[in-house]
Amino acid sequence: MPRAGAAFARAALTLAAVTLAAQALAGCGPRLPKGVDPDKLDQAVSDAIGGAQTCMLIGRQGSGQVVWRYNSHTICARALPACDGPGLRTVDDLLKATAKDGQTRTLSCNSVADGSRGVGWSSGAIDGRGLVYAAVMEGDRALPGRIMAEKVEGALQDGGF
Repeated sequence: MPRAGAAFARAALTLAAVTLAAQALAGCGPRLPKGVDPDKLDQAVSDAIGGAQTCMLIGRQGSGQVVWRYNSHTICARALPACDGPGLRTVDDLLKATAKDGQTRTLSCNSVADGSRGVGWSSGAIDGRGLVYAAVMEGDRALPGRIMAEKVEGALQDGGF
């Protein structure tokens, strides 16, 4: 019985150490500004442009380091028509371009040859925060980029920006 107790104690200590390490690492990563609640922001973006084929990233101006993501890595990694030239892009590509030059982008085009689905892109600076955003929607009801930009602006305000 003493051996089982010692093994249990070691396992509990190991679990506690792993938990503390994970919390410490999470605390060191990039974050949203103080006063911006990620859950509130998530809900605001969901209400404004949310959907299964939507992704939005917020990153640092200059580097494009992501501090917040709406939707899964899988959805956000999709390469879709760029709409401003030939080829494909991901929302991370758009975030990095916007982080570098600070330019607002609102783009839209068909995502399939028959025109039954579209893609909308929106990106821009988040005023006075040293942050930028990039968002994409794809599907048969995707919003045009210009409309997405308006909705994202409202979602950012509703989310605490």
